[in-house]
Amino acid sequence: MKSPLNLVALGFLTFAAGTHAASFEALRAEAAALVPPFQQQLMQTVKQALEDGGPARAVESCQLLAPQITAEHSRAPWRVGRTALRVRNPDNAADAWERNVLEEFVLRAKAGEPLQGMHKAQWVDGEFRYMQAIPTGEPCLACHGTEIKPELASLIEQRYPADQARGFQPGDLRGAFSLRRLPATRTAPQPSAEP
Repeated sequence: MKSPLNLVALGFLTFAAGTHAASFEALRAEAAALVPPFQQQLMQTVKQALEDGGPARAVESCQLLAPQITAEHSRAPWRVGRTALRVRNPDNAADAWERNVLEEFVLRAKAGEPLQGMHKAQWVDGEFRYMQAIPTGEPCLACHGTEIKPELASLIEQRYPADQARGFQPGDLRGAFSLRRLPATRTAPQPSAEP
């Protein structure tokens, strides 16, 4: 027979686990909602630059404006960014967790899961982390594809001497949006991950 104290403790733990699972889901949803405005502003900036001055202007805009756009969307308690297995800007290089998630995205895509909407959320060293895949689209190919015009390739090499972000095909994993949030308080163990 279970004592009343054990039943109360069990009830509290069940409630706490359910609350934190809901909290985990709320954070995942919050992170997912932060991606579209960030993505749209980046894409609109590149689109406008392409219209104003072609791919060369887009490269310049990416270098000058993308860090500002990232900073604008990184409001406490969230930090927003982009990363990839092959980056153009070394400031966007993946940390160990991001690299593992990107490699997992590649495997999931090879297994048939669509990149569009692919994400992962997880508690990592006390931070809530979220990544959402970025599939390579047609507009990306002018600067990230296999047939970059020589004058554009030269400009990319001048602005990004360590560039690795070329040779992509439509539908390849281009990279991912990466978000981090340090919670104000954590009172119980957090769910470790969801795909």
